[in-house]
Amino acid sequence: MTSQTITAAASGAWKLGDLTVHRVGFGAMRLPQHGEAFAADALPRDRDQAIRVLRRAVELGVNHIDTAAFYFSPLRSANELINQALAPYPDDLVITTKVGPGRDPSGQWLAHATPEQLRSQVEENLRQLGRDHLDVVNLRIVGTDSIAERFGALAELREAGLIRHLGLSNIRPHHLAEAQSIAPVVCVQNMYGIGASPEQKEFLDLCGEQRIAFVPFYSIAGAGRTAGVTTEHSPEVHTVARAHGVSAAQIRLAWTLHQGSHVLAIPGTGDLDHLVQNVAVGSLRLSEEELTALDPFHRETT
Repeated sequence: MTSQTITAAASGAWKLGDLTVHRVGFGAMRLPQHGEAFAADALPRDRDQAIRVLRRAVELGVNHIDTAAFYFSPLRSANELINQALAPYPDDLVITTKVGPGRDPSGQWLAHATPEQLRSQVEENLRQLGRDHLDVVNLRIVGTDSIAERFGALAELREAGLIRHLGLSNIRPHHLAEAQSIAPVVCVQNMYGIGASPEQKEFLDLCGEQRIAFVPFYSIAGAGRTAGVTTEHSPEVHTVARAHGVSAAQIRLAWTLHQGSHVLAIPGTGDLDHLVQNVAVGSLRLSEEELTALDPFHRETT
């Protein structure tokens, strides 16, 4: 089977509440611009190219798209690109968005939304996406303070029918417990990839025990974060990549998918070839020996 024929179905499936998604999805953060996300001097991506990438993703079986109203560059908004490319939306397409952070029209970051401001952020996502409800909304936070008021505000919007399911992003275990005392949580989005700490792994496993999807971000970018794919691959990553005839980035993504059946992937790209490669990772199977070699913390304790 060539990568051109591999679809997202090869990655298996998981449920976000009552919504079934393939484990390889698509992240829209990099879609509105070339180069680093959120950079003040970012060049807008060609609209037609962005639309082609989104439509091709769906053709390849991707039915989970991660986005946010603050994903924009001069002239381009991820949400509006998604709307233009995919509306009317396929029945099985799940669009996950996030609230909390915000940017002004010039791209400058604003203070995170208060409980009262979260409704306007939800409504802005609805407007841009052309939806009457949002499938999944993640509350993204910074810090360790209580999230009860903010998550409670989103829970009220869920009760009102504007949101179907709730998730969390960039959190600690105590935040998850706090949120669950208010409303069900279907997913956690946290930074995770090769080199993750034992504590991060424990949290990933905790989510699995509770049947909560764990959705890593920067699993390919690593230290590159918003700048994109890291070039700082370990010798072990290169060795495994050569053995499978794939790129180091594909091995990094495959490693995260091997961390549990509840782990979803949302790699982002504005390039059609990279999109095909990302989706093809869902069929890549790593051996126990390869997984051990790729995990520096496991190697240190064995």
